[in-house]
Amino acid sequence: MSEMIRVTLPDGSAREVPSGTTPADIAAAIGPGLAKAALAARVDGEVRDIMRPLESDAQLALITAKDEADALELARHDYAHILAEAVQALFPGTQITFGPATDDGFYYDVMAPASRGPFTLDDLPVIEEKMREIIRADKPLRREVMSRDALIATWAAAGESFKAEWARELPDGEELTVYWSGDDWMDMCRGPHLASTGKLDPQAFKLTRVAGAYWRGDQNNAQLSRIYGTGWLNKKQLDAHLVRLEEAAKRDHRRLGQDMDLFHLQQEAHGSVFWHPHGFTIWRQLESYMRRAIDAAGYQEVKTPQVMDARQWEQSGHWGKYRENMFVIPDEVPNTEDEGPVISGNADWMALKPMNCPAHVLIFRQGIKSYRDLPLRLYEHGCCHRNEPHGALHGLMRVRQFTQDDAHIFCREDQIVAEVQDFCALADRIYKDFGFTYSIKLALRPEKRFGSDADWDKAENELRDAVVRAGLATEEYGWEELPGEGAFYAPKLEWHLTDAIGRTWQVGTIQSDRVLPERLDASYVGEDGARHRPVMLHRAIFGSYERFIGILIEHYAGRFPVWLAPVQAVVATIVSDADGYAEHVEAKLKAAGIRVESDLRNEKINYKVREHSLAKVPHLLVVGMREAEEGKVAIRSLGSEGQRIMTVDEAVALLIAEATPPDLRA
Repeated sequence: MSEMIRVTLPDGSAREVPSGTTPADIAAAIGPGLAKAALAARVDGEVRDIMRPLESDAQLALITAKDEADALELARHDYAHILAEAVQALFPGTQITFGPATDDGFYYDVMAPASRGPFTLDDLPVIEEKMREIIRADKPLRREVMSRDALIATWAAAGESFKAEWARELPDGEELTVYWSGDDWMDMCRGPHLASTGKLDPQAFKLTRVAGAYWRGDQNNAQLSRIYGTGWLNKKQLDAHLVRLEEAAKRDHRRLGQDMDLFHLQQEAHGSVFWHPHGFTIWRQLESYMRRAIDAAGYQEVKTPQVMDARQWEQSGHWGKYRENMFVIPDEVPNTEDEGPVISGNADWMALKPMNCPAHVLIFRQGIKSYRDLPLRLYEHGCCHRNEPHGALHGLMRVRQFTQDDAHIFCREDQIVAEVQDFCALADRIYKDFGFTYSIKLALRPEKRFGSDADWDKAENELRDAVVRAGLATEEYGWEELPGEGAFYAPKLEWHLTDAIGRTWQVGTIQSDRVLPERLDASYVGEDGARHRPVMLHRAIFGSYERFIGILIEHYAGRFPVWLAPVQAVVATIVSDADGYAEHVEAKLKAAGIRVESDLRNEKINYKVREHSLAKVPHLLVVGMREAEEGKVAIRSLGSEGQRIMTVDEAVALLIAEATPPDLRA
């Protein structure tokens, strides 16, 4: 007789069932509707296959499509495996590696057989059709435990050199699992998976692109083909996603940056931006806006060196935790002779700064600080460098050289909550000026960290209390706590902006740090006459100017509000006889501080209207002989139908009002 176990359901009810009963059995016992809808199970908090037997007392929750996050993760994991199976069925000799689920889909890295070149976009339609064939076959997905030696032998016999290499590195004695698709294809995987391929909708996925990827991310290893796809629970979700992708493509900051002549990137400076005059105009407007905000909030602006001795980075902890992302520099004069090495290899090391915080501590340490001097808020438009892999670089969104709107607040323990609360109010005001809504998250201590548990307890509670007092720890603001997501030295609050098409971007942050002041020996004299450590709040709102501008380009689809637009107005002539009047209008607008250009080319006005509309110029002031005689202009505004006739003074007043930054409006 089988041993009986106790299974407790989410409603608190419990069932006594034989050991070896599966969650699918329990779903069937509850009702046929649930049996059909159940996709997987959460057993004592862990997501598992619905066909995996229960072996002991457990808390059980059945997962259906209503549990969308879990269901999507399962579906995308299955799509990745089915992609690999389809590729191997179509192209014998293909080797498989790994393929995870992603935020909106999945990918799988494969090595094409020697008989053909790497996979391309042209291969995707036939692979998609084969995937649909596998899904329609409703093949059972079965979990099997294998020994390490058996798994290595299986992969080696199949010619799967990448899988065999990985299996050899797995710990001996660890439970290793594979999943079978039917009885004819398997992959090494921890799971979980759906019960069968037929649980997927064959019309709810699409393969999107192919890229190169190196085995284990090392450019010295073999290059693989990474096939990407997007996967959903049903076709309606897929279609909605494809519409979002189409809209996102129209807003791609790289294309718009080129079309609007804002910036460019090139191989001679990997990951560093060449800002053109129009792009740098946006930068300067943002910089001026932020300076007004920080001046009003009581910050003092500083400037710190780009290069510091490696010993400083060792003391701060960054050398050990972050060195792989730092650009290091030997502290010596290079050899100028044609023969011999350029660098001796015996010099001390220096590094380009990847962040500003240690340098701000060094400023704080200059002179004796009293408790009366705190809080001390140091701000820097700090240019930093991080050695990101070439393959990870992405337009303005991920670069190697970037400028942060960075600040560090040195404060007493009793000032922390108020300072964080004030920062929440400042961030709220700034994000709303740009038309963003946001959610706020608390990233908690990671497994590997500096500092005591007691200090982490205090820091996490202080950030939590500040958000509560600011009224942001609510469902409206998407309040959520993220275990394990904090920095190695501090927990942090994160601001996740939602743009015009519903995408989210993690931008602002504030971190409560007791570690760096200790490591770099920062102190102040307290009211009791003794030395005390300040707490250091690391904070940013834009994050980096490069990335924030990229986000703004896509948020506005290049149609910047007038105060940010590189060119706020163009005066365009209908006939050359109006050139003199156009120059007069342009001069009046320039005198009023408007960024204006004139278009006196011998082109038809419809051509000029179309060209400046594509350039996203907010206002086009059209003038001909009638307008010149009457002292008026015809204004065509971007995105509006028709035109408005008004005097030059009225046009100047209109543009001044729209060109005034939001923080300066009455």
